[in-house]
Amino acid sequence: MQIIGLPGKTDDAGFERTASQPPTDILILPGLDNSGPRHWQAHWGELTGFRRVDFGNWEKPRLHEWVPALDRAVRASMRPLVFAAHSLGCLAVAWWASLRWTAAFAGRVKGALLVAPPDVDVLDASPRLRDFRPSPRLRLPFPTIVVASRDDPYARLEWSQAAAEGWGSRLVDLGAAGHINAESGLAEWPQGLRLLAELSGHNPNLLVAELGLRRALA
Repeated sequence: MQIIGLPGKTDDAGFERTASQPPTDILILPGLDNSGPRHWQAHWGELTGFRRVDFGNWEKPRLHEWVPALDRAVRASMRPLVFAAHSLGCLAVAWWASLRWTAAFAGRVKGALLVAPPDVDVLDASPRLRDFRPSPRLRLPFPTIVVASRDDPYARLEWSQAAAEGWGSRLVDLGAAGHINAESGLAEWPQGLRLLAELSGHNPNLLVAELGLRRALA
């Protein structure tokens, strides 16, 4: 991997010289209220070739704003890409595939890691999520992994299983991990990076090593 621009550090040139170009770009898709600095998505955003999609209105998400924002990000990517989505970001992926997918994207979008998608159809779903109803259940046109928790306050495991089946996804049961966010105590979440690497073609050990080096140099 090619490391560029670690701000304020001048002692990592050797790492830069030995790194190689990553095989795919990663689009990080946060959910409601964005992902704070302790979230695994924030840690992943420091990695080479990883970039966060700005959906704009994080507090009052609107489907007609999030889907075009994601579409612009996909079209702006010059290399193959994989989505790393959390919570409502997963629904943005499913809706984008439902509304914007064309055959031209087949060689560009390599897959999606969909972590803790929320059940927006449940009667007591937050009003802020309801613009994404109903949850698309089409088979997604690229490989996907759904990561679910047994005590996620926003989705029962049974719902996550049904969503994964509808999307044609492999389901990973993370056990009791809450909403798989900063409060779950995952930190950089190396297990998630390894799941992502299954879709992206990255060497998972190099991803974990790069993240550890960046933490050490921070």
